[in-house]
Formats: sequence, structure tokens, C-alpha cells
Amino acid sequence: MREMLEGGELDVLTGDYLAELTMLILGKDQLKDPSLGYARTFVRQAEDCLGLALERGVKIVSNAGGLNPAGLADRIREVATGLGLDPQVAHVEGDDVRDLTASMGVGTGALTANAYLGGFGIAAALTAGADVVVTGRVTDASLVVGPAVAHHGWSATSYDELAGAVVAGHVIECGTQATGGNFSGFLSLPDRQKPLGFPLAEVAADGSSVITKHAGTGGAVTVDTVTAQLVYEIQSTRYLGPDVTVHLDSVRLEQVGEDRVAIGPVVGEAPPERLKVCVNELGGWRNSAEFVLTGLDVEAKAEWVREQLGARLTAAEIVWSDVTIPPADAGTEESASTLLRCTVKDPSPDPVGRAFTAAAVELALGSYPGFTMTAPPAPATPFGIYRPAYVDRADVTHTVVHADGRREVVADPGPYTPLDEAPGARPSPYPGRADVLTRRLPLGTFVHARSGDKGGDANVGLWVAHDGVDHETYDARVQWLFKLMSPRGIPVLLPEAADLDVDVWLLPHLGAVNVVIHGLLGEGVAASPRFDPQAKGLGEWLRSRHVSIEDSLI
Repeated sequence: MREMLEGGELDVLTGDYLAELTMLILGKDQLKDPSLGYARTFVRQAEDCLGLALERGVKIVSNAGGLNPAGLADRIREVATGLGLDPQVAHVEGDDVRDLTASMGVGTGALTANAYLGGFGIAAALTAGADVVVTGRVTDASLVVGPAVAHHGWSATSYDELAGAVVAGHVIECGTQATGGNFSGFLSLPDRQKPLGFPLAEVAADGSSVITKHAGTGGAVTVDTVTAQLVYEIQSTRYLGPDVTVHLDSVRLEQVGEDRVAIGPVVGEAPPERLKVCVNELGGWRNSAEFVLTGLDVEAKAEWVREQLGARLTAAEIVWSDVTIPPADAGTEESASTLLRCTVKDPSPDPVGRAFTAAAVELALGSYPGFTMTAPPAPATPFGIYRPAYVDRADVTHTVVHADGRREVVADPGPYTPLDEAPGARPSPYPGRADVLTRRLPLGTFVHARSGDKGGDANVGLWVAHDGVDHETYDARVQWLFKLMSPRGIPVLLPEAADLDVDVWLLPHLGAVNVVIHGLLGEGVAASPRFDPQAKGLGEWLRSRHVSIEDSLI
């Protein structure tokens, strides 16, 4: 926060603190102390930087309120008083819909259930003079949409302008992921030894924007780094938000200067009829143990420990990882070893607590040769289950509580665009090419990727790198990628998706493909027993897979 305030000119400083998993964590906090439920790191940052922000006339907008935006607003006022400051602090509420879970078909007893609100509540607070606005569960992009609405005076039907602001907000919402963080082309980044700078969005009156960063900070803002975040954790070509539906296939990017990427124009249409809801439930208890298998006969060693430990376990769910055979004649003990992981889950902590860890440790002197584990036994931990749901807009009261205590209900926009319930692959806009397959190389030879989670689904965005080739070669590479990435071809590259539904969406202006693998992550990050429960490394695995590439494209 201080780096952004001191690094250059700002109008509004935004902070996105919430994810599906964060809502679960905050829900557990409130079980211990009902006065909590907000991101306490934001309070520490405000203590350090609030005076500087007020001095420079920078508004602060954050969703750090989580499950308790009113509590966070009060806490910020306390901090300000202690600092001798008197900011106007407003908050946005109305997203908590736990009392409606039965009508949403997800049962009762949810730990958290929060509708994703839009940016017009934030805009109302800023227009009324707020210096600090904290919210509950608004969409990540709403933190940019709200200030843009307040600044430019857009209406609820300024769809193209709102869509442009949503895209700008989506690009900067994950911080340095837009300036080189988690970027598959990281080897090309300048000054990698420097901490990466945070991105800025300059949003114009027509909704177009320029993504940049403070001068002198690390990383880079390029068409590729912006594309990386633009295709991150999306679904189809229609990006559904509470204020507008964005046509992602309309988005165009252009490098207009060093560390400056222009976005626009963007096409928007009316928002969907219902609001999405993030529901978290307490799913039970879990634990895991990792066994190190070294040298010869690792498959037989794994089978023996499965038989020995499995006979003593009573947990409701037991998941064993696969075993990778180490290379022959390995030069180090570590490279000669592989891991076998056992994950257990149960409604009760007992079968996955000491009963599990003791059974594992007691094998130490009576199991496979070289028995060792990567960590000592740990206690059972609770896990949550994420469920997406939808709620009627009429059942949600989007409310701003202004600094003077006045309550303002934010009018719902209307009209709406019906939800498309039939996603699927879209045909390539390019004609077919003759197959002249000459070399087997990694997909990542000229394709970047960024992956992540959407509840139980995994998302992988892939796009052709802007690496200096001529336009003809670039277009041919895009055509090749579109042909390769089909719903039937994905299981060949990702065998773990063989039995799952896969959607493939084309984004021709970006030279990109978005792949959604339904159900790969089970019941979400907090419950998934996968090695990579948030699918963060899925794109890099995909890039490492070998494919047939025409010689003319290399």
C-alpha cells in the first residue's frame, strides 16, 4: 500500500482481499469471535498508510470487509482516531444471504453464503464524499468499476463503458500477476531481482483503459503479461458480472509504450438475471501423510504401505497419490526418490487425527526398506466445501452505509440478459490447414499459459506469445493452437481430464483459447485431495507436454 501511494500519482487505491477460500477462513474466524470476519491485514496497512492517503487525496476502496464490513469500518475509524485523523469511512453491505440458502437449493447450515455485488454501491459512497470505502463480497472487478462510475458519471445502461472497466478491474485485481507474476514467459522479464511492481489502470470516459505501473518498479507490462491475467479464471467468452455482461471476444490489446498496454474497445450488454453466490460449508476433517520411496521397486514399496496402512484406517474417504518411478542410476538420493501421499477425510476428527498419524508412524520399523516421511505427524484440520449458487436480485438488498450513518439502497439495474445454460466449444474462425507435422516439441515452445480454479472446475488460458515473429507466422500459430485445443484433443494432452466435461472457448483477438475442465478439483480448493488443489500449475504442465508442430511455425 505504501509503495503504491509513494510511487506516483493515484486517484483511487484499490485492494482485493477476497477469494472463495478466504471467505471460508473468515467464516472460521467468526466462529471463534463474531466481531471478526474481515481481513485484519488491511487494518495494519491502514494504520501505516491512512494519513499518507488523505494527505495525497487518494481514495481507498477495498473488499477487505469480508463477512463483516460494518465491523471493519468501525475498526478503521478507531485506527484513524488513534492517529489523529478524521476520514469519511463508508461501507457496503447486503451480500450476506445465508438465510436464503434453502431457497437456493444448497440446504441449510452454510458457514458463509455471499452474493457477488457490483460497483454502484461503491460509486454512491464515493460520490457522497467517502475517503475510505470497505465492502463485503463484491466482485473483484467492482473495486475498479465503482470508482470509474463515480468519476465518469456512467449510468446502469452504459454497458460498453462498464464492460471496459470490468476488464481493467479483472486485469489488475490479482496485483503483480499483471506485471510478470506467475507469468510463463518470466525468463524475458527485465530486472527479475527487483520486487514486481503493482499494476495501475487508467480508465477513460469511454471505458477503454491503459494498464501500466509506477516507474522504476520491477517486472513489465506487456501484451503477454496483460493477456495472462485477462484469461485467468474466466469461463466462457461472456464474462458475467452483476453490473454488465462482458464480451471477452471483443477485447483487443495494443502495446502503446514501455510498460503501457491499451485495452479497448470492449463490448458489453445487460447483466444476467440472477446474482452468483459463494457458499461455503464445513465439510469435516482431513489429514495427510507423505512417504518417501527411494531407489528400486518403488511401485512394490508403495503397494505394501498401502496394504499395511489401509487395513488400519477407518476414515470415510481415503485417497492415495500415484507413484512416479525415479530415473535409473540417479546421481543423488533425492533424485532417486519419489513421494507417496495418503489423504484422509471424515465428518469426525477422530479417524483422521491420532488414529491416522499413529498408524502411519508405527509402520516405521516394519514396512518397506528406507521408510521415512517428509514431516512429523500433524493434527487433523477442518476443511470446507465450496458450492456456487444463484439468487434472485429482488432477494438481495445492496446497501451503502455512508459516513454519517445514512443508509442508501442501491437500485437494481435491469433489464437483464438471460443466462446461457449451454456452454460448449466454439468453432475456429480460421480455415483448416494441411497437417505437415515435422517436430515433437513442448506446447510451450511459443504458447503461454495461466491456470487456476473456479470452485470445482479448473481453468486454463493459453495464448500465442508475442515474441517478435511476423504477422503471418503469428496468425498461423494461432490457427494451429485453435485446431489443437479441441474438447476431444484435451484429454490426450491432459489425461486426468479424460472422463470429465471440457469446454473450449476461442478468443481470436487475443490469439487465445480458454479451457474449462469441469469437476477436476472436486468440491473446491479446501476439500480437494489433489497435489495442486487450485490448478495453479496445470497450465505449466500443459505447456510441458510434447505436441507435433509444423516446421514453418518454429
